[in-house]
Amino acid sequence: MRVYADGERNGQPAEYVILTAAYNEEENIGKTIESVLSQTIPPKVWVIVSDGSTDRTDEIVEECAEKNGCIRFLRRTRTPGHNFGAKVRALQSGMALLDGVGYGYIGNVDADLTIEPSYFESLIAQFNGNPALGIAGGFVFEDYGGVFRSRRSNRVYSVAHAGQLVRRECYEAIGGYAVLEYGGEDWHAQTSARMKGWEARAFPDLPIYHHRHTGEGDILIRHRFRQGRMDYSFGSDPVFEVLKCLERLLERPCVIGGLARLLGFAWSCLQQENRPVSREFVAYLRKEQREKLFSAITGEWRSKRLQAQP
Repeated sequence: MRVYADGERNGQPAEYVILTAAYNEEENIGKTIESVLSQTIPPKVWVIVSDGSTDRTDEIVEECAEKNGCIRFLRRTRTPGHNFGAKVRALQSGMALLDGVGYGYIGNVDADLTIEPSYFESLIAQFNGNPALGIAGGFVFEDYGGVFRSRRSNRVYSVAHAGQLVRRECYEAIGGYAVLEYGGEDWHAQTSARMKGWEARAFPDLPIYHHRHTGEGDILIRHRFRQGRMDYSFGSDPVFEVLKCLERLLERPCVIGGLARLLGFAWSCLQQENRPVSREFVAYLRKEQREKLFSAITGEWRSKRLQAQP
């Protein structure tokens, strides 16, 4: 067996660092820590930021940090409650603990998931095989009746922020993760990366096991409504938005989620809310969305023609 020096495999640097923002995750953070520390290529440094937690999250992380030198713990105080902008601010505050650390990749791991031991080694292999790859991750799987299944919204061109890795040059080119009122830092990052010539890809054979479902009932309605406002804030093409929401009527709960998202988009449109992104970003995003629509329509048309042939 070859012994790899300085975290290198196949002649390429394999060293990476990861950031985690945790808010009241005492139920899941222990499993997440165990999962990451079991990686075949462990992180050089893992910064875990307790984002104003009021439960036992801090105690659990501090105990693990004492036993594992790669974990660096930071506590951040803020107003209680979930806040999408606060999450990225927590990650940004954790960057200070990476000063002087050399690495080739930087990633994010949410505090409520687990991954296979070879997850990050597999991602690094993908980076090594494709110099243009800037952002990579797996598919999110969630528990449905005791069985983890791939989330319906998974796409190979959409890398979930939950467990992603970013090439350092790409991360610096896009300016890191943006603080956004309605969330969507992963969407913003990969769109910005593609604008600058990088590729972003999610790999279906690399599962990310998400242990905390998005809430149901009124909480889910608010979540979908917020997503619609997020779509508007990024400049999503209206036609694309309508068709996307219609497609997602198939998700559970079937009608409510898709309609709530569309209503959120329409609400922000009526309010003429300011967008936190540049005109260039909006133009690029809409160009991508129209290309996807054209590809879907022509693909369906070709499929029907082939079926009609004798």
